[in-house]
Amino acid sequence: MHIQTLSGGIDGVIREDKLGFENIYIQAKRWDLNASVGRPDLQAFVGALTGTGATKGLFITTARFSKGALQFASMQHAIKLVLVDGDQLARLMVAHNVGVSVRHTYEIKGIDRDYFDIGD
Repeated sequence: MHIQTLSGGIDGVIREDKLGFENIYIQAKRWDLNASVGRPDLQAFVGALTGTGATKGLFITTARFSKGALQFASMQHAIKLVLVDGDQLARLMVAHNVGVSVRHTYEIKGIDRDYFDIGD
């Protein structure tokens, strides 16, 4: 996987294979947590994707998506459009150890029954 940065409504491209047969085009918005990405933002992104001949798009935001944006994304058929909001982004970061660090580790101990086994 290789990531390339572009412009013109597309923030980057993930090349799924070394030859570039499959590309995922990315738009990323770092917005206030209380803001929402609306349908016009997704329409502009889909327009940029169409201009490149893309078939896959990933729109990531630290905010959330409006109802209109979610409906618009679900209606896309020519382009596979995946939306990742702030909550899902945080879960993915924790799950894949990206941008996070371990602060505490807890051990839970149980009885080792083999240690106490007296035998026959």
